[in-house]
Formats: sequence, C-alpha cells, structure tokens
Amino acid sequence: MKRLQADLILLSVSLIWGSAFVVQRIVAGNNSVFLFNGLRFFLAGLLLLPIVWLKSKNNRFTVSLRRQEIIGVGLAGLLLTCGAALQQAGLRYTTAGNAGFITGLYVVLIPIIQAVFLKRSPPIFIWIAALLSASGLFLLSTGGDLSINIGDLLELAGACFWALHVIWIGYMVRSVDGFQLAMGQYLVCGATSILLGLLIEPNQAKNITTAAWAIIYTGIISVGLGYTLQIFGQKVAPPADAAIILSLEAVFAALFGWIFLSEGLTVLQLVGCGIMLSGMLLAQASSMSERFKQPGQPDIV
Repeated sequence: MKRLQADLILLSVSLIWGSAFVVQRIVAGNNSVFLFNGLRFFLAGLLLLPIVWLKSKNNRFTVSLRRQEIIGVGLAGLLLTCGAALQQAGLRYTTAGNAGFITGLYVVLIPIIQAVFLKRSPPIFIWIAALLSASGLFLLSTGGDLSINIGDLLELAGACFWALHVIWIGYMVRSVDGFQLAMGQYLVCGATSILLGLLIEPNQAKNITTAAWAIIYTGIISVGLGYTLQIFGQKVAPPADAAIILSLEAVFAALFGWIFLSEGLTVLQLVGCGIMLSGMLLAQASSMSERFKQPGQPDIV
C-alpha cells in the first residue's frame, strides 16, 4: 500500500465518522441513549469476533487474558461507555457540527491530563492550543453571547472521557492484541450500556426499533469498518498525515449537518470552528514533535 492510498483510507474514515454524528443526531431526540449505544457497540464487537477467531487460528494464540488484562479491557469499555453516553446525550441539545468539533478537543485534553496525573509537563504549544480551543469553543457554543448550550457542555465532558480512553488504550495495546482489545471493549460497552438502558430508560425501550437503521449504520460502518480502516491506514500513513486527515472528522460533521439537517452556523461560529481546528492541529503537531524527539514513547494521540 502506498502513502496516497493510506491517506485516502484515512480520509474515508474521517468521512464515515463525520457522517455518524448526523445519524446519531437524527435518532437522539426520542430514543434511549444507553440502549442505542449498547446495541451498536455490541454489534461492532460481534463483527470483530470472526477476525479474532481467524487470528487465533492462524497465529496460534489464544484469546485468554490474564486477570490484569481483563480488568484493563473492562476499564477501557467503561470509559468508552461514558464517552459515548455523554456524546449521544449531548446530541439531543446541540448540532452534529458542534458535537464533532467539541469531541475533537480530546487531542488537546490528552497532554493536559497527562500533565496533571502523570506529571508530564506539556510544551508551551499545548497551552497555546488549549487557549485557542477554549476561545473557539466559546464562539461555537455561544455565538458571542454569554449563554452556554447544555448539549455542548455534555460533549465537552464526553471529550474528557475520550481523552482518558485514548490514554488508557495506549497503555493497554502494549500487552493486548489490538483486535482483542477492540472487541473486548466494544462488548463491555455494549453490555453495560444495554443494562443501564433497561434500568434507567425502560420507557424508551419501545422506541429503539425506529433507530434500527442507525444502529446498523453506526455499528457496522462507523465503529466496525471505521476502526478497521483506521488500523490499515495508520500502518502506512505518516503520523503527520494521519493527525491532519483524522482531524477533518469535525469538518465533515459540520458539512453533513449543514447538508442533511440544515444546521447553519453564524459567522462567529464559523470563526470559532476555525480557531478550534487550529488548536487541535497545533496540539497534534506538538505531540508528534515530542514523539520524534523521544522515539521510545508509545503513540497514544
């Protein structure tokens, strides 16, 4: 596979993930947050089961994990549950474009969280990126007014969990096969979300059949296919290409929201999107620069 082919694969991943925000937005209003997420992630986990089985058969490794690894996969699934739930709940009150841009802030939050909990002081560019992102978020969410959209706040809280999830996955992938880890976390997220949905939102269970098409699309295309294509694309594409192309997920979310949902943005909100995207790319560039200086560090951003 050549670099151009890998870049095109990653571009298709960004397009798929961006379109998923529109699909999730359509079904967010009158469907259970947890049941919707649970069914689509459980479906994605089942889709990866044959791949794990074939790898086990061909490479003669077992899917058995040590106790610590099982706990680690379970924690990854719980972080995924929290991030997905906050994202889907936020889509009830905000636009697909807003959700895409705010979710993308996890690339800025990762080094900040590492600085707080792992005592890794980030470079000055990260703080500049955080300031840019916060300024852009204010313009995107408020349009210049001082009122804060509750949906945007939920998406921001979700971005914190996505950042924690990426950090944890970066740690777990050192000892667990990538497909096993993906399948395990999807099944944990699916089972946990379904249980919470039946307990917390039983009255909305009857509406879930209307979201069957969205469950299939996001489960098979967004999670299952998107994750697999990302793996193949990032095996060949340089980190700089991957960082920039995958950041376009937020742009595609806004574009599809405008095309299919007639979600318009004011001039100030468009400026906010541009500022946020600049902050996200600056954070990615800074993180890649640090990894090039320290080649032994794992790629977790």
